[in-house]
Amino acid sequence: MPDFRFENISVSGISTAVPSLRVDVDSFKAHFGDEAVEKFKSATGIHSFHKALDGQTASDLGFAAAEHLLTEKKINRGEIGILVFVTQSPDYGRPNTAGVLQKRLSLSQDCACFEVNLGCSGFIYGLEMACAMLNASSSGKALLVLGETATKVTHPNDRSTAMLYGDSGAAALLEKRPGAAEIICDLKSDGDRFDAIIVPAGGFRHPGMTRDSYIGKDGNERTLYDVCMDGTAVFTFTISDIPPAIKDFLAATQTTVEDYDCFSMHQANLFILKQLVKRVKIPQEKMPITIDRYGNTGAMSVPLTLCDRYGSDAEAGAVNVLACGFGIGLSWGTASFTIDRKDILPITCTDSRYNDGIINKIFPDGDTDKEEQ
Repeated sequence: MPDFRFENISVSGISTAVPSLRVDVDSFKAHFGDEAVEKFKSATGIHSFHKALDGQTASDLGFAAAEHLLTEKKINRGEIGILVFVTQSPDYGRPNTAGVLQKRLSLSQDCACFEVNLGCSGFIYGLEMACAMLNASSSGKALLVLGETATKVTHPNDRSTAMLYGDSGAAALLEKRPGAAEIICDLKSDGDRFDAIIVPAGGFRHPGMTRDSYIGKDGNERTLYDVCMDGTAVFTFTISDIPPAIKDFLAATQTTVEDYDCFSMHQANLFILKQLVKRVKIPQEKMPITIDRYGNTGAMSVPLTLCDRYGSDAEAGAVNVLACGFGIGLSWGTASFTIDRKDILPITCTDSRYNDGIINKIFPDGDTDKEEQ
């Protein structure tokens, strides 16, 4: 197992944010019918999710989480030397959105900022990248920010995805701390299955693709600019690859299920989570469930689940976490770290939308309705 181990670095804060707009899955019954919606709820466990407002982006959600974290922990922003932003919903075609977050968060020009295009495994990959850069630099603090608005790339007539995804943002603060418990990450990927979850259009491989709707082999309507998922392939991947990956991680780190207080898993769907509990023999009480209220939030589901479980806990005390993210790529990763309960903040709701002024700058008579709230 090609793992990455980091000593003297701690996860010293985690924060998450969701849009204020909450969507009840039952509201889709008027569109898809009672039977289809009830079948979806039974299969996935999703009853509601949060959806980004018009003009609200992944960076708005990531910003809200990061701003809350930095403010609550009274962090000197000049001490943050690394910013990693993980998203597949960037604000622009170019440049990357990390620089926008640097500006909005008032970070120093000495802060190295970059963006990572990853989905459901993004928290694990981002954690490893931030730790590796922090370990190799003179900086004392790094900020991992994540955001996703997957609801913007789902077709309203696609039963398989229209009710599946939820939007959210997250932030984690990493800092050098002598004597901190070791952070261990194991990263895996399989490009042979890159097309299991894909948005075919929008890049340069297939320019000029039509935005007309089509009916896929699964009977669902979508366009080539919407997410297309091979449900059977994804399900097979999660059942066949993820339990062994977690078991291998436990073996390589010489730990057992009993050594961890919380298994914060990617919230793909309820059936998959139950399979992980069964196959890895994880006590149900150690694996929190959030998909019922937030949907599949991709990379944010690991930190969101931690904030949902511990964010309102007034008691201090260390939590030993084993986290696993898996999905698009295909890519997956497992990580272990320790964090104090008091450093896990409650989930916040936000309506914030950033007015970047670009439309006025390029088109003086353009739309100026978008305001930061």
